[in-house]
Amino acid sequence: MTPDSGDRADVPRWWTGQLLVASPALTDPHFERAVVLVLDHDDDGALGVVLDRPSELAVQEVLPGWADIVDPPPTLFAGGPVSTGSALGVAVLVPGTASAPLGWRRVFGDTGLLDLDTPLEVLADALAGLRIFAGYSGWSPGQLEAEVAEGAWFVVPAHPGDLLCAEPEQLWGRVLRRQGGRLALLATFPADPLQN
Repeated sequence: MTPDSGDRADVPRWWTGQLLVASPALTDPHFERAVVLVLDHDDDGALGVVLDRPSELAVQEVLPGWADIVDPPPTLFAGGPVSTGSALGVAVLVPGTASAPLGWRRVFGDTGLLDLDTPLEVLADALAGLRIFAGYSGWSPGQLEAEVAEGAWFVVPAHPGDLLCAEPEQLWGRVLRRQGGRLALLATFPADPLQN
């Protein structure tokens, strides 16, 4: 069965390469006002990284070899609550790169997972951008679909600059605004509704 193969409720939809934007009703501290890039979604569940949570920890302190090629801000990003002690690289290739470099695995388009054990000199010239995440976000089979159906997440198209956004703290509002209509109005929803 292919993604988007129908509108029936029993037909699964795969959202690899899409963004999950937390609804204002989602108050889990890991995901409140989060924008998650879905890296894998299939019958086994889903995996993604939170794009708008830069940490205070500099890449230089953890992975010094990679510090010079990560996009600003040069910090680790909190990718999610799963495996927070491990690092996950997500990189975009230089447009027109003929073949995938060693250590890079395509997820969608020119975006892929980067093996951070790969020698930097092997692939640095092929990368247009890189973010490194501590941990990731994961969902068991059917869990993400249920959360979307409950209204916890909005599934929207990713834009090329979302992964490497220079102002990640502004990404939630920016992504909602570009959707137009009701979702654009939610971009102005106050963080504390009592302050409205």
